[in-house]
Amino acid sequence: MSNEQIIRDFIAAWSRLDADELVGWFTEDGIYHNMPIAPVQGRAALKPFIANFLKGWSETDWEILTLVSAGDTVIAERVDRTVVAGKKVNLPCCGVFEMRDGKIAAWRDYFDMGTYMKALAG
Repeated sequence: MSNEQIIRDFIAAWSRLDADELVGWFTEDGIYHNMPIAPVQGRAALKPFIANFLKGWSETDWEILTLVSAGDTVIAERVDRTVVAGKKVNLPCCGVFEMRDGKIAAWRDYFDMGTYMKALAG
C-alpha cells in the first residue's frame, strides 16, 4: 500500500474514535506533534494522549482537501469536522506525515487554536 493510501486510511480511521486503533498506525517510537502542544513520542505515551483527546468527542469526520506525497512524506490539508461536548467544530488543519515501513514515524499537525476554542465557546 502506498504512503498516500495509508494516510487516507488513517484519516478515515479517526471517525471510529478508537485510540487503540489510531495508535496502531504509528511506529513504536512514533511522534505526534499537535503544534500548539508539546510533541508526544512512543505508542505507550500516544495511547493515553489520543484517548484523552477523544474523550469529549461524540463524532468526527475529516475531509481531505489536498493530499500530496513525495517519498516518505505525505501532506494532507483537511477540515476536521468534530462534535465536541455537543458543539460542532470545523477546524482547518494541515498534517505533515513522515512514514517508515508503512507506519507513521512523525506527524505534525498545524491549525489555529483560536478557531478551535471559539467553536467550543460558542
